[in-house]
Amino acid sequence: MSRVGNRIIAIPNGVTVQVDSSAVNVNGPLGSLKVLLPAKNPLKITIVDAKLTLTRSNELKQSKMLHGTFNALIKNAITGVTSGFSKKLQLVGVGYRAALKDNMLTLSLGYSHPINISIPSDLKVNVEKNTLITISGCDKQRVGEFAIQVRKWRLPEPYKGKGVLYVNEQIIRKVGKTAEGKK
Repeated sequence: MSRVGNRIIAIPNGVTVQVDSSAVNVNGPLGSLKVLLPAKNPLKITIVDAKLTLTRSNELKQSKMLHGTFNALIKNAITGVTSGFSKKLQLVGVGYRAALKDNMLTLSLGYSHPINISIPSDLKVNVEKNTLITISGCDKQRVGEFAIQVRKWRLPEPYKGKGVLYVNEQIIRKVGKTAEGKK
């Protein structure tokens, strides 16, 4: 059984955490995030000496699940407003390029037209060497969602390994038909 919900979350200097009945507001140097709590909240959140703890009011399965989930969400919010999160994408393929224009990410991925993706205001996107895209922000979920939105335009394929990959991602390669057919 997981013990994620029982861990104590340290609140670093420069971060303020405010708890009310429906949400936990986290403010820090990189921004502010809000973690919404469920309507029937079985959790009690206490802050003592810059340490946040969550306790559940009962031992129901649903309460145990929410305990671990919201502990992780609040920890991610605190990490996000202090150091932030980032994902790096790599474009692998002949002629695959990325460029930034104003608030748009323009991708050339082998289609007959360029792909323009609007960058959300709470994220920062940096393009290095035309083939390396760095997405950063304070909200872990938003960073991951935008990375998936970029990646879905050309998912990695298993034969040549071309596509939009996460940096250090291992693609399981397949053998082509000609090599497989000969005995």
